[in-house]
Amino acid sequence: MAQLDTLDLIVLAVLIIGTAAYFTKGTYWGVPKDPYAGSYASANGAKAGKTRNILEKMDETGKNAVIFYGSQTGTAEDYASRLAKEGSSRFGLKSMVADLEDYDYENLDTFPDDKVAMFVLATYGEGEPTDNAVDFFEFISGEDVSFSNGGGSADKPLSNMKFVAFGLGNNTYEHYNAMVRKVDSALVKLGAMKISAAGEGDDGAGTMEEDFLAWKEPMWKELSEKMNLEEREAVYEPTFGITEKEDMSPDTNEVYLGEPNKNHLEGTSKGPYNSHNPYIAPIVESREVFTVKDRNCLHMEIDVSGSNLNYQTGDHIAVWPTNAGREVDRFLNILGLTQRRHMVIGVKGLDPTAKVPFPTPTTYDAAIRYHMEICGPVSRQFVAALAPFAPDEKSKEEMATLGEDKEYFREKVSSQYLNIAQVLERVCETKWTSVPFSIMIESIQKLQPRYYSISSSSLVQKTKISITAVVEEIRIPGSQPNIVKGVTTNYLLALKQKQHGEPHPDPHGLTYAITGPRNKYDGVHVPVHVRHSNFKLPSDPSKPIVMVGPGSGVAPFRGFIQERAAQAKAGETVGKTILFYGCRKPSEDFLYKDEWDMYKQALGNSFELFTAFSREGSQKVYVQQRLSEQAALVNDLLQQKANFYVCGDASNMAREVNTMLGQIISQQRGVSVEKGEEVVKAMRSSNQYQEDVWS
Repeated sequence: MAQLDTLDLIVLAVLIIGTAAYFTKGTYWGVPKDPYAGSYASANGAKAGKTRNILEKMDETGKNAVIFYGSQTGTAEDYASRLAKEGSSRFGLKSMVADLEDYDYENLDTFPDDKVAMFVLATYGEGEPTDNAVDFFEFISGEDVSFSNGGGSADKPLSNMKFVAFGLGNNTYEHYNAMVRKVDSALVKLGAMKISAAGEGDDGAGTMEEDFLAWKEPMWKELSEKMNLEEREAVYEPTFGITEKEDMSPDTNEVYLGEPNKNHLEGTSKGPYNSHNPYIAPIVESREVFTVKDRNCLHMEIDVSGSNLNYQTGDHIAVWPTNAGREVDRFLNILGLTQRRHMVIGVKGLDPTAKVPFPTPTTYDAAIRYHMEICGPVSRQFVAALAPFAPDEKSKEEMATLGEDKEYFREKVSSQYLNIAQVLERVCETKWTSVPFSIMIESIQKLQPRYYSISSSSLVQKTKISITAVVEEIRIPGSQPNIVKGVTTNYLLALKQKQHGEPHPDPHGLTYAITGPRNKYDGVHVPVHVRHSNFKLPSDPSKPIVMVGPGSGVAPFRGFIQERAAQAKAGETVGKTILFYGCRKPSEDFLYKDEWDMYKQALGNSFELFTAFSREGSQKVYVQQRLSEQAALVNDLLQQKANFYVCGDASNMAREVNTMLGQIISQQRGVSVEKGEEVVKAMRSSNQYQEDVWS
């Protein structure tokens, strides 16, 4: 047999590899990409095969208006979608919605003057951009900003760009609507033409929706004049096409029954786990820290070992909820979909820039249960849009009135905290079978994860995350009383009941699909991811800290103190650690009452706990009063450069603590109140004063 030389071997190897490649194509390589596959690991990268050039995208799709959004909870994205829809139906704009993290910004200097850019920007935390707007904000507000044609800010490189902007903020935070104000200013500085004044929505005052509606009408008028747009009668044009697939069974492997992406569908979930890709984590412990007539508080331990999820003390954990069965049934029933709830449907964008908000094919039930915020607040604009599909003329007139009359809408809908199915039920109990399912997908926000301050220390329990959550319920009086129940906290309570042996958990009369799609959450699991926070202990444990955290606001401070106790046990020098904690009664809702004594033993005189009970005696006592009583101690620690932390209610407590601290500094240092306030502001700027608050 003749020997093979080197060239023969190389040729033979190439032939073998080529043959193998041919027969394995489509199995091991060259597999068609599912749009929901994977974990969206590249947070800032465009999807494979898609351009990051926004102008190229607009040209390809024939658009003359782009609505960029920076959103943390989905509201800004919802407003962006509504602007795009309205611009198209009322004014004939060829509009598209764009996630700020999906595009580059260097070529905005070539933005044509016959197009318009809109920015809908939420402010997150202490005046920070939302996660998806970080890169855009850093670019547009940078001192050395540079565009594709080489121009800097002095060259007014955006002189061709027309823009409008709306911000979502909360006046209980110091940096109210900071993002829209800063971006608006930066764009003008770069030469962009502002069509109308930037709008500002105020979630703190509860007027976000009305602020948005009040802003957009004059904005449309000014934009119409600048771009020669003609208003026309708005007629509903679907963004999504819905196809019922009668030949498909919901049990088919390719049908999504609530799974967030293809890896989860196929049972091969893998990281990295993030806001697009949750980890299905086991709950290893759950208990009620207190239970009283109208409230109860849960403590849970979530095991993240083996997931590569990591957290630092002070971070947040996101819980991905499902809607309560009762509300899913109500929604399906009023739309006449109960008998078709398990019908397989395909959802497709009718515009090349439309993004379907959940993976398909799916079912009506799965889309509503796992993906749509059906219990969320209702807008007048949404109600007005549904009027043409009412079952009869009387209902149509009522819906139109609700959509037009702000005060009537407040009386009948918003003050009652009604969800959209409840609104339809109260207007007309007859089934609303003419309502296109597409308008529901377009108008109802995507069901969002809920964030909780982690109440454990990553130093003490690296792979186990603690959650502290008060189960929510709001009772609305009236001729038709309504009880609003927290979507996620009641879901967690159901999981706790399941773990403790309840075969059919139904917290407050609610049931949940707690075993998840295809029983993938069985064994008491919950979908989660971790969001990193700037709310952090000083790197030097000998530095003193002062913490103010009434109610469940004590959650992150349990983690802080847990960490400092472990450091003290390890022989490290730990600085003064002061906690101001408040609740109603020590016998009723004193969170972690027994643990504080344990931490005291480890920390000794370094740890002091000051309590305030609002329902214990004849006088209500709150944490800010205890803070005032300890003015000398607090001021002394601040002069030692102590970090000052506040966690809890933003609208009252946090604001009053901020005011009280300024007064303490004024009194203790013999300076004016104005000077005391300046010191507090400087503390905030240097991150010596940190907040983790909500409204």
